[in-house]
Amino acid sequence: MKLKGLEKFNSLVESFANLPTIGKKTALRLAFHLCMNEPLEGMKLAHNIENALRFIRPCEQCGALSENELCEICTDLERQRSLLCITQSPKDVLVIEESQSYNGLYFILNELDENTIQRLRKMIQNMGVKELIFALTHSLNSDAMIFFIEEKLKDLNLKLSKIAQGIPNGVNLENVDFISLRQALIFRTHID
Repeated sequence: MKLKGLEKFNSLVESFANLPTIGKKTALRLAFHLCMNEPLEGMKLAHNIENALRFIRPCEQCGALSENELCEICTDLERQRSLLCITQSPKDVLVIEESQSYNGLYFILNELDENTIQRLRKMIQNMGVKELIFALTHSLNSDAMIFFIEEKLKDLNLKLSKIAQGIPNGVNLENVDFISLRQALIFRTHID
């Protein structure tokens, strides 16, 4: 619904509605809230968006989000350099980092071409990586990518692993898809 005579407001609503997971009603509520209730928050939001768009870019080495040529993870000498976690998106890095369950390096595999493989090989050799951990969404495509990378890097004698797949905590078996249930049974953990 477009309001007559309010082109700037309608444009704001449309901009919000173009974002993932935001529908027209939510976009309208956000635009109204910022314009009528929190104009200072709106200005702060606009400033933060402008700064993020100007200064955030992919890390030259791993592809994660960075404000510099190299991200803070790649330059952190406290991180375990023998481990390299391969993800499909910089967003995956943020999720893993928030879990505080991993202290190695990352490599974003957003494309699988010869240039990407060469960048990966260079990082492995420069950092002394011994193990690749694949943190990819489980699919046949992911398995094919893992196999392709394994073939391309087999001369480096790396240990390869992938994150466990299976049943999330607190979910009843009746609500689990068959692929996840199958993975949980295949990669079951033995009780000592």
